[in-house]
Order: sequence, then C-alpha cells, then structure tokens
Amino acid sequence: MGLDPGRLTALLSDALEGTGPALLPIDPDTPRPRLEHILATMRPAALHTPEGTTALADPAGTAEDVAVAIATSGSTGAPKGVELTAGALTASVHASLSRIGARPADPWLCLLPPAHISGLLVLVRALVTGARPLHQRFDPATVLATAQRHRPHVSLVPTQLHRLLAAGADLSAFNTILLGGAAAPEHLLAAARAAGGTVVTTYGMSETCGGCVYDGLPLDGVRARLDDDGRILLAGPALFSGYRLDPAATAAHTRTDSDGTRWFATSDLGVFDAEGRLRVRGRADDVINTGGHKVVAGEVAALLARLDSVGEAVVVGRPDPEWGQRVTAVVVPADPAAPPSLADLRDWVRRHLPAYAAPRELDLRAALPLLASGKPDLVALRRAPAARD
Repeated sequence: MGLDPGRLTALLSDALEGTGPALLPIDPDTPRPRLEHILATMRPAALHTPEGTTALADPAGTAEDVAVAIATSGSTGAPKGVELTAGALTASVHASLSRIGARPADPWLCLLPPAHISGLLVLVRALVTGARPLHQRFDPATVLATAQRHRPHVSLVPTQLHRLLAAGADLSAFNTILLGGAAAPEHLLAAARAAGGTVVTTYGMSETCGGCVYDGLPLDGVRARLDDDGRILLAGPALFSGYRLDPAATAAHTRTDSDGTRWFATSDLGVFDAEGRLRVRGRADDVINTGGHKVVAGEVAALLARLDSVGEAVVVGRPDPEWGQRVTAVVVPADPAAPPSLADLRDWVRRHLPAYAAPRELDLRAALPLLASGKPDLVALRRAPAARD
C-alpha cells in the first residue's frame, strides 16, 4: 500500500515470474475501517508500506500460479478478492496488444490506481513489452505534457476523458486511448475522435483481467454470449481463478459447459447488434423498479448523455413512497449557465423509451462523486442530496 511505483512494479514482476509472492495492491487513500476489512477478508501474510513491512496474523496462502489478488471496489459489504494467475494476466495483455497493434517498448502511461485492474494492467503491459511505465496522478495539464513528450498508450475512464476534452487537449498526443470502467456516451467518443484521439472502448472487469471486449468485439480467445435472462457471460484464458477464500461465491458466479468451457456470469445485461457487437445495456443490479415497471438505469443514462446540454449523466433509483423507487437523473450540465430542465429530460427519454423510464427527479451537480477506480459512486448518488438553504 502506497509503495513507490518502481518498487511496486518490481514486486509485480517477481509475482508474474513466480519468484515472489502474490500481491494484493491496496489504494493508499483507503479509509482505515475498509483497510481493516480488506486485510481481515483477504488474509495476506504481510503489509508493505513506505514505512516498512508488517507481518500480519492468520495469513492464508494462494495457489502457486496466482500472481495478483484484486479487492473488488464495492463501497459496502465484504470485499471479494479476485485471484488472477500470471497466465491469465499475460494472456489478457497479449490479446490486448495484438488488437491495438502496440509495439514492444511503446510507453504506457498509468493514471489509474494499480489497486484496480485497469491501473494494474498498464503495469503488466509495460512489463510484458519491456517498456518503462510512466506514473502520475491525473491532472489534465500535466497529463497532456507527458503525452506530448512520450506519445504513450493510456487507459482512461470516461470522466477523465471528459476532463481532458474540457481542457482543450489535443488527443493525438496519445498513441491509443483505452476507454473503460463505465459506458462511454456517443457524443463523448465523437468529441474525442474529433480532437485527434484514437479511442478504443473496452468492456471487462477484474474477473476477466480487465477489458476483454474491444469496441464490442471479444479479444482473440475470448467468447461472449447471453444467458437466458440477458446477463452477459464471458469465457477465455483471461478468466479469474476464483474469489479468494470463498468457493461458494466462485461457484455462484461461474458455470462450466459439458465441453469443459468455464464461463463467468457478469452482473451486466447486454444485447448483440446486427453486426454481432456486444452492447452493454446496464447492470442487472441497477435495474430500477418503479411502479411495478423495470427500468435499466444504464440505458436511460446513455440516452441522456446524447443531449448537448448534458456533460455527464448517471441514473439511479431513490426510495419513493408512491412508486417504490423513482428514476433520478444526476446530471453535470455541459454549460452550468444553461442546465437542462427535468421537462427536457423527460421529453427526450419518452421519445425513445416507455414513459415510465423518464426521470421523475433531476439532481444537478458540478461534478459526480467518484470511487478510487474513477467510476461514479452509485451508493452516494442513491442518497438524496442534503437540503440546501
């Protein structure tokens, strides 16, 4: 936790080669209660910090081939540890590099925390290709200066890309921009490409070693299909070994076909378009039940993001005495001086979806609250904002 990037990269190299222990990277900004929860659940042997190494009580080992455990980033409940083998991580990296045409020694810029799979994969890609990873905290001006000097490949979440565009960045300074972590609005992709960016949308999660579907098409060796309820299933060499010390959770989220193919059952609902590209509709557990109707929150948010007046949008369900849950649009206006109205949003949604999917509440924000992974904090957004004077 909090190690110098060079030290962390060296430890990761040892873990991948099997000459060092498996790693559990932890974000240094983790609140103390959650840190204690992670350590109690994951049971590592020691905690490495800049101050030194502390042996921990009651450790539990991993299988020999496990290189990394990622603590899932949920805000509530016990974190699940996603165990990833060196083979799965390197398979993911080789498939990714092949798809985008990255060359050996191409620089990679790490702007996401290595405690999350997107940030960690940047380090793995650099190690596999022999490149030196570049590290820095996200700040549009310094990020662009680094890009102009090195022309790196980079992984971003949509909020970061939005902020780069708002700063007037010339995105041609980047080699490839892998965009994941959340659904990317079409207008954001169009603006990024108009600004010179080579943007590839990615879909995946810790259990699949990060992005395994690029621009709707699975990477080489990856298979995707839909379960009977529309849930996305994924298979391939980058699949996780299981949840750390939790065989019941592993069994609940995986299934094996009669031919031996092992599938991970995601929490996302999807559909394949006419070209066979996978489109993610939204999370199955983010379905809003309003007045007996089910609304896919991600679908409504993607629709709102197409409006010129909307900079960023998240849709959540908030408790409602009449409807059970009310559809709430949390919006960052494209222009704070000319925000969209609730009537505007309702009219737009009703042109494309059933009337019950239209938001009943508009919560305007200057910025969205984010998790350390860069994703919107849905738990915080489901709470009504504090009353204003």
